[in-house]
Amino acid sequence: MTEQSLGVAVIGTGMAGRAHAAGYRTASTLYDTNLPDVRLAAVADLNAESARDTARRYGYDRAETSWQAIAEAPDIDVVSVVVANPLHREIVEALLTAGKHVLCEKPMAPTVEDAEAMTAAAAASSQETGIGFVFRRSPAISAIREKVLSGAIGAPVHFNGHYWCDYACNPAGPMSWRYKGGHGSGALADIGSHLVDVGEFLCGPITSVRGTVLATQITERPLPVGSAIGHAATEVSDTFEPVENEDLVTFTATFASGATATLSASRVAYGLANSLGFELFTENGAATFDLLRAGEFGFRDGSSSTDTAGVRQVPLGPEHPYLTGGMAMDFPGVNHGQNDLFAWQARAFLEQVSGQKHLPHLASFEEGLRNIRVLAAVVESARADGAEVTVD
Repeated sequence: MTEQSLGVAVIGTGMAGRAHAAGYRTASTLYDTNLPDVRLAAVADLNAESARDTARRYGYDRAETSWQAIAEAPDIDVVSVVVANPLHREIVEALLTAGKHVLCEKPMAPTVEDAEAMTAAAAASSQETGIGFVFRRSPAISAIREKVLSGAIGAPVHFNGHYWCDYACNPAGPMSWRYKGGHGSGALADIGSHLVDVGEFLCGPITSVRGTVLATQITERPLPVGSAIGHAATEVSDTFEPVENEDLVTFTATFASGATATLSASRVAYGLANSLGFELFTENGAATFDLLRAGEFGFRDGSSSTDTAGVRQVPLGPEHPYLTGGMAMDFPGVNHGQNDLFAWQARAFLEQVSGQKHLPHLASFEEGLRNIRVLAAVVESARADGAEVTVD
């Protein structure tokens, strides 16, 4: 990296990979703080056609077919790793050794051991790192967090959260890496990791979990004839393989503060394509959020008289986090969607790399490791018929 420029690359061009690629393209247009020149250098994917298409679509200089090419490239400074979870460790460690700053998608790794090794590698390097918990960039979720941290509504008492999707409802959907890997590597890792992070983002660290149920609704899937990208449908063969992980998970948790949580994640929630939501009850208030209505949140404190008391919907506007300067038209009633979160995340990481402090830094590798430890405790609870398990 020079003071004049930052070369950016994305490894992985699936659904989330494209979101990272688009996010970096937008990031340099946001806010009034100055960044070094951002060069969209390369995208990489084993699928050459997908790599070329992503590079063309989002304005990157070139497409590569190996992550090694990204690690070896002298014109690349910042890399997003957005590939299958079991591949994270090898790629991240190699990138750090090569002197790259690394944004690793969640979940950080498939095992605690891998996450510990990655965290140690980051600590031993001088590079900036972060984990892609993109919902930390939600203006609504961040606004609720500010209310909690300020003490305006008292300490959290109960967090009731869900992340429900339907991408795995079709039993004819193709087999992919998402359905391999054993207990905890399915709905829990894929979307439950986001839910756990949101819970801790608002309520502090989880200290124990209990009552876990891991269930698999669709037990086998057909192999694709070609390659399947993201959740997209594709032609399948007559050959089936067993699904190795869970379609849904439910569990309860206790936070260090004494607050409790009820949590569920599902990839077979028919009719709900992407439904993250929660209710947060505190000592003196409450807050709610529904990703399907990302431009608002529910809020209740003691300011209303009893005859008008109740949760009220708060429309997001320029006075809320990320919106002022973070959109082309930051005006009340002109709102955002989930894709914008990736742009704000990319901007935050580029600021982190260049030493700016305008936006909050990304979740650290230490926080990514903690997330993996919580997920591991959830799996251990399931194996012990729901027994309480302490998070290490």
